Amino acid sequence: MAAVVLVATRLLRGSGCWSGSRLRFGPSAYRRFSSGGAYPSIPLSSPLPGVPKPVFASVDGQEKFETKVTTLDNGLHVASQNKFGQFCTVGILINSGSRYEAKYLSGIAHFLEKLAFSSTARFDSKDEILLTLEKHGGICDCQTSRDTTMYAVSADSKGLDTVVGLLADVVLQPRLTDEEVEMTRMAVQFELEDLNLRPDPEPLLTEMIHEAAYRENTVGLHRFCPTENIAKINREVLHSYLRNYYTPDRMVLAGVGVEHEHLVDCAQKYLLGVQPAWGSAEAVDVDRSVAQYTGGIAKLERDMSNVSLGPTPIPELTHIMVGLESCSFLEEDFIPFAVLNMMMGGGGSFSAGGPGKGMFSRLYLNVLNRHHWMYNATSYHHSYEDTGLLCIHASADPRQVREMVEIITKEFILMGGTVDTVELERAKTQLTSMLMMNLESRPVIFEDVGRQVLATRSRKLPHELCTLIRNVKPEDVKRVASKMLRGKPAVAALGDLTDLPTYEHIQTALSSKDGRLPRTYRLFR
Repeated sequence: MAAVVLVATRLLRGSGCWSGSRLRFGPSAYRRFSSGGAYPSIPLSSPLPGVPKPVFASVDGQEKFETKVTTLDNGLHVASQNKFGQFCTVGILINSGSRYEAKYLSGIAHFLEKLAFSSTARFDSKDEILLTLEKHGGICDCQTSRDTTMYAVSADSKGLDTVVGLLADVVLQPRLTDEEVEMTRMAVQFELEDLNLRPDPEPLLTEMIHEAAYRENTVGLHRFCPTENIAKINREVLHSYLRNYYTPDRMVLAGVGVEHEHLVDCAQKYLLGVQPAWGSAEAVDVDRSVAQYTGGIAKLERDMSNVSLGPTPIPELTHIMVGLESCSFLEEDFIPFAVLNMMMGGGGSFSAGGPGKGMFSRLYLNVLNRHHWMYNATSYHHSYEDTGLLCIHASADPRQVREMVEIITKEFILMGGTVDTVELERAKTQLTSMLMMNLESRPVIFEDVGRQVLATRSRKLPHELCTLIRNVKPEDVKRVASKMLRGKPAVAALGDLTDLPTYEHIQTALSSKDGRLPRTYRLFR
C-alpha cells in the first residue's frame, strides 16, 4: 500500500514517466468503483446483485439461555447455564467452610481442600483421576473459602457423564487413607510457612481483619489450619465433619456449557441415593449461627526488614487494614456498597497507572497522588450471606504509621460526605465493565451460577445486575456510608507497630467530623 502511495505521489509531482504511466494506467487510475470484472460499475457500499441478503447477529441485552434450576428428591439442587462451545465447566458447591468449625478442630476445611481429588472408592489414586480427565481434555480444582467449598472440573462436553460420576465419587466416596492425610499435613505445614514468609501480606491481613471484626464466631474463625491442630486432624475427625455438612440439601451441582436435562439425568444417576463413605446417619450437629460483628483489633509485631532480600529489596513496611461492617450480598444495599468500593479503588504506588488501573479513584487522587511515602492504599469489600466488611489496606514506613492511619480514617469520614456525580458515574461504569468482562470466562460464570443458587435457589442474570448498578444514586452511596460509619471499626496491623495509635483513638477518629486522631504529646520518643 505504501509503495502505491509513493508511486502516486511521484506521478502528481510531475515525474518524467507521467505520460507513459498515463497510457499504462489510464482508466483504472480514475476508477471510483470495484475493480472486479464481473460488476465494474457497482460501488463497494452497495450489495452485489444476486447475492443472498446477509443475516447479522444482534444483541438486545437479554440472555437467551437463562439459568435453569431443578431440585432432586434428596434436596440437591442442579443448576445450569447453556453456552456455546466444545468445553464445559461442571462442579459441586457445598455450604461448608471454616465458618462452620466452631464445634470442631479449626482447620478441617483447609485439610479437605488439600485432600480433594485423591483416591476414592472407584479410583485408586489421584493419578488415575487425572488420567480419566485427560481423556476428555479435563482439569480439576478444589477451593475452600470461609463459607463455601467448591469442587470443579473443566472438560469436553461429550464427557459430561464421566465428569459428574467422578465428581460424585470425589465428594461422597473419598478414601482419606493414612498416607493421604499425612501428605496433607506436610502440604498444610508448608503453606503456613509460606504464608508467613511471603512479601505480600494481603492473605495474612485478610485473616487478621476477619478475626478482629468477628471475634471467635463464624467468618472470624481461622480459614487456615492453626499449627497446633495439624497433628490432631485425622480420618475420624474429618468423617465427623463430613457427616454433618456434606449433605445433599447443602449442595448444588452447577454446570456451564451443558444441556440442563442431560445434567439432571447425570445427577440422578450418580448423586441420588448414594451411600457416602462416612455412612448414612443424619446430620445432628449443624452450626446455623449468624455472624456477629464485634469490631476490635488484631496485632502481629514482626520484623519486616528482611522479608524480601536481593539486589533491590522491598523496604521495611508496616501494614494496616481498617474495616467497618457493610452488609450481606442478599440485601439491597449490597449494590451501593459495591459501587462505593469501586469509587474508593486504589492500588500500589508502583502501578503503571492509567484509567484502567484506577487512577481516578479516590484512594489514588486523595492518597497516593498526595502522599508519596505511602506504598499502597487499596479498598476491599468482603460480603457473605449474613454480613459484610468494607476495609482499606495501607502500607508505609514504620515511622509514618500514625499519619497513615489518620489519612485512612479521613477517607472513611469522606465516604459519608458529598458524592460527585462524575466520579459516581465513572465507578458505576467501571463496575459494570468489570462484571461483564469477568463473565466472559466460563469458570467465572460457573462460580457465579453455583454461588447464587446455593444462597438464593435462583440467579440474577447479568443484565439485571447492570440495571441495579445503573440505578444507584449519590444519596444511596451517602446513606450506606453514613450507616456504616456508625459502627465500631475492625483493625489489623502487621510489622513494626511502635507508633500505631490505640484502638480507642482510631475509634474516636472514625466518629469525629474530620477523621483526625486525638493529639498525643510525649517528652521522649
